[in-house]
Amino acid sequence: MPGVARWGYSLYVEKDRERGSSVGLQVPKLSGVPARRTLKAALLGVTMLVLAGCSEADQHQIRNLAMPDRASAEGPYTYELWKWAWVAAMVTGVIVWGLIFYAVVRFRRRSHDEVPRQTRYNLPLEVFYTIAPVLMCVVFFFHTVRVQDEVLKLDPEPDMTVEVLGQQWSWTFNHGVGEQDPSATGGEDENGEPDFAYGSYVYTSGTGAQIPTLVIPVDQTIQFNLHSPDVIHDFGVPSFLVKMDVIPGRVNRLQVTPTVEGEYVGKCYELCGVSHSRMLFNVEVVSQSEYDAYLADLAEAGNTAETPILGGSYVRDQAGLDDESEGHSE
Repeated sequence: MPGVARWGYSLYVEKDRERGSSVGLQVPKLSGVPARRTLKAALLGVTMLVLAGCSEADQHQIRNLAMPDRASAEGPYTYELWKWAWVAAMVTGVIVWGLIFYAVVRFRRRSHDEVPRQTRYNLPLEVFYTIAPVLMCVVFFFHTVRVQDEVLKLDPEPDMTVEVLGQQWSWTFNHGVGEQDPSATGGEDENGEPDFAYGSYVYTSGTGAQIPTLVIPVDQTIQFNLHSPDVIHDFGVPSFLVKMDVIPGRVNRLQVTPTVEGEYVGKCYELCGVSHSRMLFNVEVVSQSEYDAYLADLAEAGNTAETPILGGSYVRDQAGLDDESEGHSE
């Protein structure tokens, strides 16, 4: 028996050496409870630190899911699509992460010589992960089309029409004066004649050195006829949560109903050339009386035209850009 005991002890020492440890320096196994408590305390501390470092504006952005406050009647449709897309993405993420962690824990290797059981295929599982993504895409497509139809639908009789020119690299806004013809196309009629909604216009235009301002009345359905004489631009105001391409050779139409008075910013969302960053504009949503006074001020300043300013030498001359400046056009 003593020989057997000595043989067993020798075998234990040999196995212990193979594992890289040494007899006599065995470290007792500690419970995982203190480690878990420490980890929870650290995560709680980091979370509190991050939240404490967020300003009121940051917290507002978090509540809005990084979207601006809605300032148009069309904005809530876009925001709801954005919000529920995030919810769907988070649910999908939780399911995927849960399955990953389950597989890591359930099928982990429990000893150094263990080989987990291999599964070649699982027909129900393969059917599930083939059909589930297709159903998700169908649901996303349905709601995207529904929101798109709501945002892009056109009222046959808008309250007013603004002819917008996007050019390299600024904007011109033409406001109609007098009675509106809602059936006008904003382009040319069948005989090739200009077909605009008003008999006369007042306008404001930006330059390479000055950002223009678009002034519009609150709670009015405004149709923007979008024109471009050169390349593709994109007209958008983040707070309205709508935008549309401005394409040469055609007139795109976008209707917006601003609901909150205030000052906003707009920009070109399409990379349109070397000075694309210049294509900014300001937006002021005002009362109807203030809007009428603004049009009177433009007329008094001499910014009047029988037809909208939409091209020609006015566009080719990039006012405000020096000869050596970035984006200069001869």
